[in-house]
Amino acid sequence: MTPLYDRDGWIWQDGEWLAWRDAKTHLLTHTLHYGMGCFEGVRAYAGPSGTHLFRLAEHTRRLADSAHALDMPLAFSEAELIEAQRECLARNSLTNAYLKPTLYFGAEGLGLRAQGLTTHVVVAAWDLGDYISLQAAAIGLRALTSSWSRHHVNISLCRAKTNGHYVNSILALNTAVKAGFDETIMLDPEGYVAEASAANVFLLRDGVLHTPEVTSCLQGITRDSVIQLARGVLGLEVRERRITRDELYTADEAFVTGTAAEILPLRELDGRHIGARAGAPKVGQPIAGDSVTAQLQRLYHQVTRGELEGELQAFQHWLTPA
Repeated sequence: MTPLYDRDGWIWQDGEWLAWRDAKTHLLTHTLHYGMGCFEGVRAYAGPSGTHLFRLAEHTRRLADSAHALDMPLAFSEAELIEAQRECLARNSLTNAYLKPTLYFGAEGLGLRAQGLTTHVVVAAWDLGDYISLQAAAIGLRALTSSWSRHHVNISLCRAKTNGHYVNSILALNTAVKAGFDETIMLDPEGYVAEASAANVFLLRDGVLHTPEVTSCLQGITRDSVIQLARGVLGLEVRERRITRDELYTADEAFVTGTAAEILPLRELDGRHIGARAGAPKVGQPIAGDSVTAQLQRLYHQVTRGELEGELQAFQHWLTPA
């Protein structure tokens, strides 16, 4: 794989376009040392009517909200940031891509007071490729409950997508991967299910879809998309509430959602096969095509790719032309 720094292309920074290899920052950049910054992950998809960005307005609003919550002055409007992301695709000749708009403090000084610092904004985009193999997406993930707790709601800003939060996620995921698992499930400080390392969690039980309430976990945009598709298209009841670990063990189905991951089945947690009571296929076999997880995967694939027929036309507003 080619390193991200060794590519041709263009990156937008503070209103200017920089050649990819010239897009650099100083070693004493404040955010590099203290983690004070925020970002978004946005997907672009090629579809029947051309390339478009999925829920770009919502992602850009969350980026602005994160900056405001962190007290990072933002010199660009949401409309300007949206246009920068659209142009980033065109300048880099990308159709299917991952975009990462990011805010960070500059190198005017160091220290916890974070005073006199310039807020910089960058937008980069590249071809993400397959985030996970098609086989893994069909078979599902093996997960381990993490010993690392998710942040308490008053330890940091749970609604903000901040750089520093992901140290917690990396510690949890790396522990699980070293133990031979694909993913980790993190609990909040009170022991309730919060989220995966960088994805929200859902479970199905007796025809009702459940997901943790957004207290100690990020209010995911893919999470919201799934809730709307489940309610509006599949007619499912969706409950947002506290969930215990053993509810995942005994669920009929479970899956995780995120911008990069999209919708991935969760097939095993802590050595317990999820869906055993419902007669689900054993680990190593694809999930059933009529399962709720598979149905939501198909619907999400259609909507994100702009394959909007019938009742899916109601989600046209989620697509922004590149």
